[in-house]
Amino acid sequence: MNVPVCVVDAFATERFRGNPAAVCLLPEPASADWMQRVAAELNLSETAFVVSRPDGWGLRWFTPTTEVALCGHATLASAHVLWESGRLAPSAAARFHTEHSGALVCQREGQVIMMDFPARPADSIPIDPSVSRALGAEAVWLGRSAYDLLCELPDETAVRKLKPDMAALSAIPVRGIIVTARARERFDFVSRFFAPGVGVPEDPVTGSAHCTLAPFWALRLGKTRLRGWQASARGGEVTTVMAGERVWLGGTAVTVWRGELI
Repeated sequence: MNVPVCVVDAFATERFRGNPAAVCLLPEPASADWMQRVAAELNLSETAFVVSRPDGWGLRWFTPTTEVALCGHATLASAHVLWESGRLAPSAAARFHTEHSGALVCQREGQVIMMDFPARPADSIPIDPSVSRALGAEAVWLGRSAYDLLCELPDETAVRKLKPDMAALSAIPVRGIIVTARARERFDFVSRFFAPGVGVPEDPVTGSAHCTLAPFWALRLGKTRLRGWQASARGGEVTTVMAGERVWLGGTAVTVWRGELI
């Protein structure tokens, strides 16, 4: 049976912005090996595989080289596709079941899709000079979350101008490195995300990184609702709302193309 597949620009209000994710709508569960081969063929930072279940939808995410435990932009894309294709009623919540991150619920607020994710706060660790050298910028704060390093830089300009050494970053034993600073205007904070160790040198907009950014900046700025801008070349806005040990991540999405795997 042919498998419907589409590419969606997540955390974007127009095509060719935000972060592209492929979404494959499986008629039945597939093997991890096959899904990994498909993700490598599509060669996007993430490919989501969605399969119907009696209690919602099964969801798994793959980079071109590995399966990941949590992905925000591909979850946003998956919910968008379910609503857009009519597989899910416009007023219904999208309920995803994942092996490593539990249940994830998405719901609509107008044109914005809000995703209920686990918060992944970073614990402060001593600043490692090798991290600053790999980034090519001096860290003012360093922390470790369940998946990533979180590195605060002195200002927004430092974040935007980063040209890190990808080989050195890939040697750091984490999924990725989140780099952030307070925003000058319009937004509360800016960030970038590098994960060369899992086949993604720089991710355009990273929902799961905001599970760590949200508690960090909520504590620093003293408010629960924040606007973040991921300052990659494509760029994208992520709304975050802290809710105890959970965080709501919000964004919009646009479908770019549709097709089939044959």
